[in-house]
This record gives sequence, C-alpha cells and structure tokens, in this order.
Amino acid sequence: MKKNKISFDTGFWASFVTGNPFKAINAFFDFAHLDYYKQSLTEAVIYSYKRKVCKQDNPSDVFILYTAFSSFLKVCYCLKYKSKKWKVKASLRCETVFHLSSLTKEEYDNPFIVFQKAFDEKKLEEFELFLCQILELSLSPHAGDPESDLTTPYIHLTKMLDAVELMRERGVEKINKTNQIDFVTQ
Repeated sequence: MKKNKISFDTGFWASFVTGNPFKAINAFFDFAHLDYYKQSLTEAVIYSYKRKVCKQDNPSDVFILYTAFSSFLKVCYCLKYKSKKWKVKASLRCETVFHLSSLTKEEYDNPFIVFQKAFDEKKLEEFELFLCQILELSLSPHAGDPESDLTTPYIHLTKMLDAVELMRERGVEKINKTNQIDFVTQ
C-alpha cells in the first residue's frame, strides 16, 4: 500500500517547497529565530483574550506566522514517526539550555519524545484548529473567549520549538536495522 505523504506547505513563507523534514526545519529557522517564534506565539495567544489587535501596525505578520507554524506542525507530526529511524546526537557541549527550558530531562535527552507526547494527546487537526483560533481571535478587536483549550496546544508547541532547536544544535543520525549509524545530517 502506498503511503500518503504530508505536504509541508513551505512555499507560502519559505519560497520553496521541500518534502524533507530536516530541510523544512532549516528553512523554518532561516526564516526567523527561535526567540521570535516563541515571543510571537505567546503574543498571539495573549491577544486572543484582549480587545486589541495583535501586531496592529502590521497584522499580516500574524498570518505569515500562522502559515509558518502550520508547516512546522506538519514537520513535527512527520518527526513523530522518524524516532525509530533517527536519533539525536549525544550532547558534547552545553546547548543553550536557557532557551530549551520547557523540556524535561527525558525530553532533553531524546527530543523525539516531545512529538510523540504531543501527537498522542492532540491530533494534527487539533493543533491546526488551535492555530486558526489564535489567528482569528488575536486579529479581532473584540475580546474573545475561546471555546476550546488554548493552553495545552500552546505548551506542546513551545516544547516542539525547543525540541527542534535542540535537534538542530546537536544534529541527527540515521540508524540502520542493526543500530549502526548510516548517515549524519547537520
């Protein structure tokens, strides 16, 4: 049976399309820095509860953020299934732990756990609904009262950002069936 591939839809914000999750991650962080994503996500969630419009000087930034995060979620969903074939290299130096403070020790040691936990608790469609809700509510001049939980997907998304950044810093290794390293990506 042929597997259905998920399109990462990177063409909207990265100006090129890729089916490789690691190239999509690099494009995501070439587009903006981890701190920008975390701050913008937090602002959008906060503005979901306010009467003010998020990024009032240029609300289209929220839409661009939405498209980038939508692609990011699809990549993270794909990474949930890569944990059997790939592993994160062991830490040889001190990573920027301050930025990765949302991760537990177990998640820090194996960032693939973050994706498994997130998508075991919420479906990809639920994360996409979360993004749509914060887009709508943060751009509305009316105080919103979200009908669903915004906190849980927000926490998972923050952890996924940290996990992917950690993977980028350490690199990943592809493991063959005999648990030998075949290929290393940077």
